[in-house]
Amino acid sequence: MAVPKKIINHLDRQGAKYAIVTHRKVYTAYDAAQTLRKKVDEIVKNLLVKTDKGFVVVVLPASRNINLPKLKKLMNAQGKGVKKVELPKEQVMVRLLKVKPGALPAFGSLHKLEVYMDKSMQKVKKAIFASGSFTESIEMAMKEFEKLEKPVIGLFSEVKKIKQIKKVKKKVKKTVKQVKKVVKKTVKKKK
Repeated sequence: MAVPKKIINHLDRQGAKYAIVTHRKVYTAYDAAQTLRKKVDEIVKNLLVKTDKGFVVVVLPASRNINLPKLKKLMNAQGKGVKKVELPKEQVMVRLLKVKPGALPAFGSLHKLEVYMDKSMQKVKKAIFASGSFTESIEMAMKEFEKLEKPVIGLFSEVKKIKQIKKVKKKVKKTVKQVKKVVKKTVKKKK
């Protein structure tokens, strides 16, 4: 499945500088990073967010998770008066934007939606953006994306907490406690 013509036409009309990157079929930003041999921070994760005032597109590095309370605070600092912020079900995205689940493009202006970009994206010179295709993505300079989308920029993400690391830490702590007990017993016996 190629990048939809609607997206290419939109980018071309805006005079955007971009490249289409072809890759094996991927469904997640993490898979895109692995396939394209890019850092996870260079892959943009796009989310549709529902508020009581409407929908917005949110972009953040694939290495981070969205923090909805922080996003709500940013929106209200912009004078939005938002009371509720949530991630809608995929069916809402399919019905509203006519895109396949998991194929939300980062270009909110295409759907007349405001775009919110996490400030951590500004650390990246070039990024890979979802394009509405599972086999092609769009590579674009972050400055170009900012010029094109004019996103509201703020800090509303947090580093992903990897469950496996937590499990390993718990096991290490448990093992250290066991070793300390054995050492204490051995020392007592020697005395």
